[in-house]
Amino acid sequence: MKAIRVYAFGPPENMAWEDVPDPTPGEGQVVIRVYAAGINPVDTYIRSGNYHLKPQLPFTPGNEACGVIESVGRDVSALKPGDRVYTGATLSGAYAQKTSCDAAAVHLLPEGLTFAQGA
Repeated sequence: MKAIRVYAFGPPENMAWEDVPDPTPGEGQVVIRVYAAGINPVDTYIRSGNYHLKPQLPFTPGNEACGVIESVGRDVSALKPGDRVYTGATLSGAYAQKTSCDAAAVHLLPEGLTFAQGA
């Protein structure tokens, strides 16, 4: 799959669109195929290095994602593949074709809302 990766804190030019391995769900986790990602000001602060918390480099930015459950890990019963969902707490970053999340942080997207609205 493709994802945006940040290898050094600084300007947007430090981001690269590249191939990375697909995430796999661990126990209590899900993998979402991302159809829309939120771009929050804190994402730009983190990427620039001007935020008090700094992820380990390299990283995929973004916490807010909306899409469709692709796979679920052990002990996940409230969600299933094919569910339309949103989250504000990804584990592997939202600026990617797929992201992993703790199932407890994932919610069903109400009917009638678009993926962009959910993100």
